[in-house]
Amino acid sequence: MAARPTWQGHLRLSLVTCPVALYTATQSGDAVHFNLLHKDTHNRIRMIPTDPEVGAVERGDLVKGFEYEKDSYIVLTQDEIDEVRLESTKTIDIERFVDAADIDRLYWDNPYFLVPDGKLALDAFSVIRDAMGKTKKIALARLVMHQRERLLGIEPRGRGLVCWSLRSADEVRDSDDFFDDIPAHKGDGEMVAIAEKIIEQKAGDFDPSQFNDRYEDALRALIAEKKKGKGRKVKAAEPDDTNVVDLMEALKKSLGGKGKAAAGRKAPAKKRA
Repeated sequence: MAARPTWQGHLRLSLVTCPVALYTATQSGDAVHFNLLHKDTHNRIRMIPTDPEVGAVERGDLVKGFEYEKDSYIVLTQDEIDEVRLESTKTIDIERFVDAADIDRLYWDNPYFLVPDGKLALDAFSVIRDAMGKTKKIALARLVMHQRERLLGIEPRGRGLVCWSLRSADEVRDSDDFFDDIPAHKGDGEMVAIAEKIIEQKAGDFDPSQFNDRYEDALRALIAEKKKGKGRKVKAAEPDDTNVVDLMEALKKSLGGKGKAAAGRKAPAKKRA
């Protein structure tokens, strides 16, 4: 396995424990990244820590501080931070099992692959994985990653386990704060019926390979042309005019001329201003 683990420790279910390794399940791929250069020399710019009083600062002179009020800090040493380490820094301790449908999709965050770390871990890992597969439950556990304790949702997949970091309650906004201001309104029944047929026409299987990043593609095309010395300008396509005057007519056209069969009555006459 070429990838390096994000975390290594133990997975524990009650009294059953096994060493495991955690790997990120996603990657940035070949995303276009830019460096900051000086506009004249094209030398890459270095970001140097700077103190407003003493100027440039060496990395070794930096300490961690918590701002409890404006420009006032509590300084903590690394030893002090290490002293309050939680058990979840080295153990994924399964605390509860729930149905997947019980977890609002707003809480799902980043996916990880969880695998047994060594041959001796295989027996215990397989028992936990297979038992979870038969009960069809999501395991909830805690883990410290990136200096934060996160809740994990764990589910079996193939020979391994997939972990999802779950957002905490204070990270997820209440939808009512945004949706309550939307006036209560039901769509016209005839129009909704046509929209349903449009949805049926566009229904299909999920194929992620079809959803490439067109902006990244355009950037790479621009870079390739610039590398050749052509300096071609790339302009994004203008969006279609979405200022719909007659919603019923737009729906019928979207249906591809099949809207007449779905429409049982004529569209209501427009009110004169």
